[in-house]
Amino acid sequence: MDILSLFILVPIISITVLLFTKNLRQARITAMIGSIIQLSMAINLVFSYFKERAVNDSLMVFTKDIVWFAPFNIHYSVGVDGISVALLLLTSIVVLAGVFISWKMFDLPKEFFISLIVLSIGVYGFFISMDLFTMFVFFEIAVIPMYLLIGIWGSGPREFSAMKLTLMLMGASAILLIGILGIYFNSDADGGALTFNILEIAKVNIPIEAQKLFFPLTFVGFAVIGALFPFHTWSPDGHASAPTAVSMLHAGVLMKLGGYGVFRVAMYLLPEGAKEWSWIFIILSVIGVVYGAFSAIKQTDLKYINAYSSVSHLGLVLFALLMLNKTAWNGAIIQSLSHGFMTALFFALIGMIYERTHTRNIAELGGLLKVIPFISTIYVIAGLASLGLPGFSGFVAEMNIFVGAFQNDSLFVRIATILSVTVIVITAVYILRVVGIMLMGPVKNVAYLKLERVTWFEKLGILLLLVPIVGIGVAPLWISNMILESLQPFIQGLL
Repeated sequence: MDILSLFILVPIISITVLLFTKNLRQARITAMIGSIIQLSMAINLVFSYFKERAVNDSLMVFTKDIVWFAPFNIHYSVGVDGISVALLLLTSIVVLAGVFISWKMFDLPKEFFISLIVLSIGVYGFFISMDLFTMFVFFEIAVIPMYLLIGIWGSGPREFSAMKLTLMLMGASAILLIGILGIYFNSDADGGALTFNILEIAKVNIPIEAQKLFFPLTFVGFAVIGALFPFHTWSPDGHASAPTAVSMLHAGVLMKLGGYGVFRVAMYLLPEGAKEWSWIFIILSVIGVVYGAFSAIKQTDLKYINAYSSVSHLGLVLFALLMLNKTAWNGAIIQSLSHGFMTALFFALIGMIYERTHTRNIAELGGLLKVIPFISTIYVIAGLASLGLPGFSGFVAEMNIFVGAFQNDSLFVRIATILSVTVIVITAVYILRVVGIMLMGPVKNVAYLKLERVTWFEKLGILLLLVPIVGIGVAPLWISNMILESLQPFIQGLL
């Protein structure tokens, strides 16, 4: 068993054990142990990656290839570079934090944790796949559980939200499948055999006309799950209706599949198509960045505020990828990591506030800093990270994005960059507005004076997410260098 396939096997074993659990205690302990093992594996993978890189200069390491369906040359082919390793670490941290935050899941806990773990299998498999077909299968595995997690354990108009999310992402999957098949049927342009292998396709000179035709399909197919404007509307509704841990995985991990897929498939395999179509998607991404931030200002529901903030921050990821240079791409990957930790942290805090106050309306809250100081303090820290304060991961990401964007001499790109930079101020407005209304001033409801204290498992979940936000902000070079060395083959493909 190779080291990467363990990321699939361990969750499957966790699910198998969960099937035989009989109560909440057994279910959550099983989910916790499985998640701790996965986090340990991810940490070990980081150290193993650096050791392997010292003696192996291959694009992907820890590779494994097994024929899955020979007639179509489909393989179970896995491998990782620095970008994949970083995203696997993000996933393992968010999954474990989600388990801790769901410690009091009394309603069908066994089924809830199984669905959560199935989602994580899809994400892990997506990040390690080097075969387009296998990647697509894991993409679908990651999306399907969201319908159940929101439709069964959600709140509010959960059936509508679950159906909207599923239909929009399935529609995007259909578009994506066309793009992947287009790449597959042009993978023999140099006289070789048809293949789904990403590394083999990258060596093929896919006809420029085919690249121009299939790039927008591939880009949109992936970018919809990354909240590309105007296909983002599934996200806020899904966030608002999802239970806390599902919102954490939804924003912290699932939406990262979009940017990663755009980068790994659309940009890498169809570089000429990227050059041809980039201006259209730059416009859409900038609209998403600014629109998401302004929409967050207008919201009064904490979950909707964070959901529209996600649309804005993930718009920056797509914007940076479209800059087609190493600095901006480095910023895009770090932004994906930073957003994953920050948004998962925000949703965890919002869930804890709602559980105690039974409201997410900021107008009904006030003075929470006096009654739940731990949650309030962490919320302020997360807010400062979100608006890009130096010392946090958000600042590192945004500096790379905007510096990389300004390296482009195009007047059009410069104007788009200036518009995107304004989001820093807009973000500060809605973050400080929420902090002022919700946390400061007198306590609005006397019932809040007796709010439940923060439990040990809630603190563990919060600290798991907070440490990397500060860690990347204070010491970003280790993660930045790991990403930059993995970007070189992608840059060469654009030359």
